[in-house]
Amino acid sequence: MRDEVGTVLVTGGSSGLGAAVATAVEEHGGTAIVLDRVPPQNGFAFEPVDLANAREAEAAVKRAADAAGGLDAIVTAAGTDACGDIHEVDPDDWDRVVLVNLLGTAAVVRASLPYLVESKGRVVTVASTLGLRALPAATAYCASKFGVVGFTRALAIEMGDRVGVTMLIPGGMKTHFFDDRREEFKPGPDQLLNDPRDVAESVVFALRQPPGVELRELLVTPAGEPSWP
Repeated sequence: MRDEVGTVLVTGGSSGLGAAVATAVEEHGGTAIVLDRVPPQNGFAFEPVDLANAREAEAAVKRAADAAGGLDAIVTAAGTDACGDIHEVDPDDWDRVVLVNLLGTAAVVRASLPYLVESKGRVVTVASTLGLRALPAATAYCASKFGVVGFTRALAIEMGDRVGVTMLIPGGMKTHFFDDRREEFKPGPDQLLNDPRDVAESVVFALRQPPGVELRELLVTPAGEPSWP
């Protein structure tokens, strides 16, 4: 196992799981670089970007990587949602879910690969239990996360031994992700949710694997996760 995690670019690193991952990277002796629309409160290195614009995302990755002198890993934790039946969700909101969650992930990975090939680094994508199981009123989110699953599995085969590829599949967590939802789409009052700091430790475990040792997929959910299996 590697002693250090190195320089890690974290999308969505200003809140939720992304912020927990950035903090865990620093606590384990690494350096976190946050890509987000708003700056992180912890003062980590930061590159502003709207991941719904793939070309902007690619440019932001290049700026951040060049400024840091390279990358050892990336974690694509940024994500958004638009709950409701497909005919009720605003089309722009529906599209944005796929743009951020899937195409933003692909853009960040694509721009990072030259640096990760050089460092023998690692990609950690963040899918969801709803990338493996479909639920109603979640067509945009399921489409994006099913896409992340397929993208990551294909990427792992394509990269071979050049870049490590791990897919994290998290269940519900105690974050602000649910705050703007209608009540029927929020976790129930008795639903147990994971602390994102605990899930972030799973990410660091993946990042610390030596070259050639692959944790292809990590499923981390609360014991009573209602969207799994």
